[in-house]
Amino acid sequence: MASRKKPSRKPLRANKKAPQVSKGERPISNAPGALFERLVALQALLRAPNGCPWDREQTHTTLRTYLIEEAYEVLDALESGDDEKFAEEMGDLLLQLVFHSQIAAEEGRFTVADVIREVHEKMVRRHPHVFGDQRAKDAEEVLKTWHQIKAQERRAKAMGGISSIEDEAVESALGGVPRGLPGTLEALQLTKKAARAGFDWPDATGILEKIREEATELEIELEGKNQSKVEEEVGDLLFACVNLARFLKIDPEIALKNANKKFVRRFHQMEGAAEQSGRRFQDLPLEEKESLWTSAKLDERQPAARKAGRSR
Repeated sequence: MASRKKPSRKPLRANKKAPQVSKGERPISNAPGALFERLVALQALLRAPNGCPWDREQTHTTLRTYLIEEAYEVLDALESGDDEKFAEEMGDLLLQLVFHSQIAAEEGRFTVADVIREVHEKMVRRHPHVFGDQRAKDAEEVLKTWHQIKAQERRAKAMGGISSIEDEAVESALGGVPRGLPGTLEALQLTKKAARAGFDWPDATGILEKIREEATELEIELEGKNQSKVEEEVGDLLFACVNLARFLKIDPEIALKNANKKFVRRFHQMEGAAEQSGRRFQDLPLEEKESLWTSAKLDERQPAARKAGRSR
């Protein structure tokens, strides 16, 4: 079988020249700390009275959408294999964190230095096998310790102090899942926590059977035409599908995003085929639309099949 080629990656321009400076100015350092300080100062300037009107109007609430968008753009860039684009999008995400920190600093709540210190201390605290006396034989044991320490931290915050894992009262195994998460991600977190507590399926077959069971229950409710019951069963079906993805070590959000891309790609192909025949896709009868969909699926599979045949 022929070896698979790695996707081509656009080289990252790691040795960019520092910006030119005017006479009398100090040269700009390319050290990460110095560049970060310049970014923080830049955002503070944009928020200042003589800065940018748009930046001054923003709040934590108005920036929520941008934070989510930037996170997804980072994922898209990661999958593209373009390192320069990947670095650029991570910079945009970093800017959002600096922006939120600046707003908080102006209100006297916390600064970006507090954010950095908190995460640094947390990483040291949650890696006792690296910075302490504990030992971890594998990644699974590391995750187990991580979640134990995380639960301890939550309990200690609630009680206003630090205490050991053994001294704390037992909390729900599902604790710590933010209510504001999107439904898919919340379901993923809940099923992960349940599995860590020993409440899991022995294999994927049981989850597939559960999905079929939920689909059957949905069909029954559809006959009754009770919208609230239909909604409930659709939710149960989606939850079971997320649980299957989790069990198979697949991120359901990424899997769904990829399915969305595939749907868009095939739909565009159908529209193009209709246009080539001199008609609008919207005007075609359903039977012909379904035929175009089948053709689009086959067109995607044939190159893959030819490639597999050549590699034998």
